[in-house]
Amino acid sequence: MPAQRKYPPELIERGVRMVRELRQDDPGRSGVVRRVGEMIGVHPEVLRHWVRKADAKAGECLGSTNVDAAHLRRLEQENAELRRVNGILKAAAVLFAVELEEGKGVSSTQ
Repeated sequence: MPAQRKYPPELIERGVRMVRELRQDDPGRSGVVRRVGEMIGVHPEVLRHWVRKADAKAGECLGSTNVDAAHLRRLEQENAELRRVNGILKAAAVLFAVELEEGKGVSSTQ
């Protein structure tokens, strides 16, 4: 027999909806979870857990789906390749700068 839920599903849905609405209205505002938790009589960490779980279920968390994870891997691979190419280009620029300086030295003595 499964354990009884401490909070009814309606309260969970209401709390999550309230947090989302307040965050949408004022994204920079802090303490939203705490305030909503106080209003509905739920500990803020419990409410925060509900919101995270709802966000993950809705697919709003990056990496929550296989598509997001694959996209993230591709971006990380592309980033690594761009860093490698950038290093090669920097080394080539240094090499050409040295050759230019050597060329100036030779032409100024003649």
